[in-house]
Amino acid sequence: MATPNSFLNTPTKTPTTTTSISKKHSHKQQHSSDPNRSVSEFKDRFEAYNRLQAAAVAFGEKLPIPEIVAIGGQSDGKSSLLEALLGFRFNVREVEMGTRRPLILQMVHDPSALEPRCRFQEEDSEEYGSPIVLASAIADTIKLRTESLLKKTRDAVSSKPIVMRAEYAHCPNLTIIDTPGFVLKAKKGEPERTPEEILSMVKSLASPPHRIILFLQQSSVEWCSSLWLDTIREIDPSFRRTVIVVSKFDNRLKEFTERWEVDRYLSASGYLGENTRPFFVALPKDRGTISNDEFRRQISQVDAEMLHYLRDSVKGGFDEEKYRSNIGFGCLRDFLEAELQRRYKEAAPATLALLEQRCGEVTAELARMECKINATSDVAHLRKSAMLHAASLCNHVEALIDGAADPAPEQWGKTTEEERLESGIGSWPSVTAEIKPPNATLRLYGGAAFERVMHEFRCATYSIKCPPVSREKVANILLAHTGRGGGRGITEAAAEIARAAARSWLAPLLDTACDRLAFVLGNLFDISIEKNRGHDSNNGHRSVDMEGYIGFHAALRQSYNHFMKDLSKECKQLLRHHLDSVTSPYSHVCYENNFIGSFGSGTSPIYQLNQATTGPLCLELSDGGAALRKEAMKDQENMPPEKNTQETTPGKVTQNREALRECQMTVPETPSPDQPSDGNYGIKRELGNCVEVGARKRHPRIAGNARNCGQNGESILFGNGDNISRPVSTYAEICSSAAQHFARIREVLVERSVASTLNSGFLTPCRERLFVALGLNLFAVNDEKFMDMFVAPGAIDSLENERQSLQKRQKILHSCLNEFKSVARAL
Repeated sequence: MATPNSFLNTPTKTPTTTTSISKKHSHKQQHSSDPNRSVSEFKDRFEAYNRLQAAAVAFGEKLPIPEIVAIGGQSDGKSSLLEALLGFRFNVREVEMGTRRPLILQMVHDPSALEPRCRFQEEDSEEYGSPIVLASAIADTIKLRTESLLKKTRDAVSSKPIVMRAEYAHCPNLTIIDTPGFVLKAKKGEPERTPEEILSMVKSLASPPHRIILFLQQSSVEWCSSLWLDTIREIDPSFRRTVIVVSKFDNRLKEFTERWEVDRYLSASGYLGENTRPFFVALPKDRGTISNDEFRRQISQVDAEMLHYLRDSVKGGFDEEKYRSNIGFGCLRDFLEAELQRRYKEAAPATLALLEQRCGEVTAELARMECKINATSDVAHLRKSAMLHAASLCNHVEALIDGAADPAPEQWGKTTEEERLESGIGSWPSVTAEIKPPNATLRLYGGAAFERVMHEFRCATYSIKCPPVSREKVANILLAHTGRGGGRGITEAAAEIARAAARSWLAPLLDTACDRLAFVLGNLFDISIEKNRGHDSNNGHRSVDMEGYIGFHAALRQSYNHFMKDLSKECKQLLRHHLDSVTSPYSHVCYENNFIGSFGSGTSPIYQLNQATTGPLCLELSDGGAALRKEAMKDQENMPPEKNTQETTPGKVTQNREALRECQMTVPETPSPDQPSDGNYGIKRELGNCVEVGARKRHPRIAGNARNCGQNGESILFGNGDNISRPVSTYAEICSSAAQHFARIREVLVERSVASTLNSGFLTPCRERLFVALGLNLFAVNDEKFMDMFVAPGAIDSLENERQSLQKRQKILHSCLNEFKSVARAL
């Protein structure tokens, strides 16, 4: 039976028990021929690893230092176990340190420390603060540091550890990491994702293969009902580096009466495997204020009471040879210290080699930093570095235009709606329909976004139709053309209306397209910077030469933006030139034979009509013309009833009628825009509304000429063969013809000019002229003006601070290296 003081002092030998970590190692732990020498070696090795661990935490080093990670559910006894290992209480559970932030406990056995001395490592430093003696102050420090960090990061938990060094005569040489306890539901006031964040963080802390997992579970929980055992299996499927501890074992003892019950429970072979031997531990339940000596005495007493019950109260006792070394806190503490000592010794050669490598890397990095600081005043070096940076940026812009998926389009790309909002351009001018190009909801950038805007422009342009034209505008244009003589008055009027509409309605669309495309290409600057950063990271080096030079980066961005604005301005001018060309009176777009297919393959009917219009014109474009036509038609022969007479609305093409015989047709000298184009009737009485008699006499002659007929003998101005006609005004004919002219102008402009102009005006210069333009703006200056971009005291101060940090790291690592060399020689 263990005595009350059997484990108060730090053990000097390793138990020979078989555990879940590795059964084969149990026979390798032999007593040293010189116990004092063995203890001294272990202490030196432990101190060396503690210093290395502190440096690794401070500088973010990833070193495979053997460590123990304690994990388990909340209220499973991790906090009590840590206090028992330390040998004194400091009310850990009151601050709930294990639920928010990991705690690295470096326990140092110091026979001279009759009272515990605890020091906390400063945040982001390898230095330790002043010793803390009061237990309440220890708890307050943990609470304050936890809340301060979480307030800064705005998180519920954090993986950044707190490092505490405890020197005490009654604690072992042991380093253990206490992790947040698993919970099923977030506490009140905490985010709902807190349980998942704790689980993820604990897995990341326990996953490195150099760490020993110390898993605690209450004895009241059956193995088949364990909530977190499956989590341990995910991290360490075979339990090769896992120490399983059954806590609060005294609560289960009363259930055992027979030896077979005890042995079956202690084996746990049905769930943990034959080679896994859990430790069964119980600790004092009294949480009152007691002295440290009394606390340690109670721990020893609980161990003795458990053994006494198993030996005397259970019929037949238990298999002591097999399970005695796994029962009681003292056995667990001895095992953990011995196991950590063994792993320290095994890892020493690899740690020494890794330290030498890291020292060499830090020395090389420090040399590069020295070169960088010296280069801040070297104009030639800065010019070279700046040119390389600008060239790299231009290469990435070209790659993004040609098509790329790095960096992630999900993060850096934009949808069509986002482009409209962020550019400030909004919707397309004069377009009332909702324009949604294909892939509008996908996040695109570069060449893909460019092509999407091009397609969106086409959709917007083809959604615009020729706007309605007032009678006054038609009259002003038509009268001016007919007064000049010739036979193309109506055609010219319609063409002029279409040209004016195209210039007015299509020009804003062209400008908007240029602005949208310039915005898409302008976004490539930030994407190229990110792509350059990722490229450097993947290649194992950093583009640090230009970091911190805010003036240079601002000038580079400004030059890039000016280049894009100039491209946009040039493209607008080119597109306006194309628009002016296609809407010029000398352009043949409006007179191409194939632009009005509905009137046959011959000459345009409107052109034919104008060929017949040779005399002076009596016009009536006002709305009173309709009444005049009705009055004139009352006495006509073979006229249908008044209810069948329909007005032709502007923009609608008159229905074709069967052509009359040529002998029945008369040719008017000049048509009136509102005069009906009805055939086969004569004026039997004079129209008193006409000013000139000559004009009245010419009025009926608008009804006929064979040249007004279409290919099939049908006339656009006359009715069909039954001599029943519908009135079609010249105003309607001009509006209809203008709409078709407008469509032809739009088609020629978009299909023949816009696409090629925008591609050659934007993409080709970005590939071929971007670097030259940036170079002329940034580098074609004298040294004094060039260095103005690199006057950055903040950048130099940053470099100096980084150099000091590297020097400090180099000093610490070299110190650790020398210590490990001494340890290696002692081994």
